[in-house]
Amino acid sequence: MRAARLIRMALLIQSNPGLTAAALARELEISERTVIRDAQALQEAGIPVRSERGRVGGYFLAPGYRTRLTTLHPGEAETLFLSGLPSALRDLGFSDAADTARLKLTATLLPSVREAAESSVRRFHLDAPAWFREASTPELLPELARAVWGDRTVELSYARPGRDGSGPSTVSRVVEPYGLVLKAGTWYVVARVPGAREERDGGWRTYRVDRVTALAPAPGAQDPFARDAAFDLAAHWQARSAAFARALLRTTVTVRLTGPGLRRLPAVVDGSAVEEALAAARLPDADGLTTLELPAESEEVAFDELARLGADVEVLAPPSLRARFRGRAAALAALYRADPQPADAGDTEGAADAEGAEDAEAHR
Repeated sequence: MRAARLIRMALLIQSNPGLTAAALARELEISERTVIRDAQALQEAGIPVRSERGRVGGYFLAPGYRTRLTTLHPGEAETLFLSGLPSALRDLGFSDAADTARLKLTATLLPSVREAAESSVRRFHLDAPAWFREASTPELLPELARAVWGDRTVELSYARPGRDGSGPSTVSRVVEPYGLVLKAGTWYVVARVPGAREERDGGWRTYRVDRVTALAPAPGAQDPFARDAAFDLAAHWQARSAAFARALLRTTVTVRLTGPGLRRLPAVVDGSAVEEALAAARLPDADGLTTLELPAESEEVAFDELARLGADVEVLAPPSLRARFRGRAAALAALYRADPQPADAGDTEGAADAEGAEDAEAHR
């Protein structure tokens, strides 16, 4: 709604004086022409928005003016309290500060808004780690978080995984830690190597925090590093993780899928591989089967993933992978050729297994 957009625009200008029309357009997801029209609408509503030209120009509010649009609506309070990640804050060592800030904010809210905020905490909970993984906090995560918060250059020791069955090797790097990312229960630090900005990758590196074995201030680094104001952690992570996932897809398999198999394919195969295959796919044939050239990490991985689709997928190439499926099919046919021997009448294990099946299925 336009009214909500105008309120947001006024608050953006108040909190970030000097935002350009282009910056406001990106933030509000509108055109620059619409920004100009909205600024005029704010002026007509009595909010003294002014624009200045030049290198340091942009949009400002009149000196000393503060909007009175900062009262929280119950729905806004719900989402604000819902945005907290208790387990992540605890891992980072910020849980006490977050609890204090939440108490201070709660004390300033109207009773009706306070109840709405508290209700969201009772109704929603985020459990980041995947199933069957033991959640653990890397020992050096809180210290690394303080370095990120303070823009402190650090020297870290990192256990780099070995290749071809060899053990890990420890390397040391001096880095500028820009941000921390929690992905599927695993913490990563995104950092920049000083003096490597001219490299093709801009000097950016990503390290798993649980593999950082030592951390100390960088020798001679007394002042905070100069953070790149244009760096966007979320956009950087999205681009790098997508590139990493695509780099793993080193081979291609040709498959023919039924309609149900095509619908289930994204659930068993990397999403970027499915998107790439579908973009180049031909139309289904007369039997309703779709042939895809599917990128895969390896034949081994492709075998494990595609086997989950059962008879809804047929591997056409490479011949070695098709032969593996032929062998699996023959083994299954031999296994299920005859009915199993009946179990003893007194055997109650099957009944016990069935009893817990429904609850187990709910946790898949």
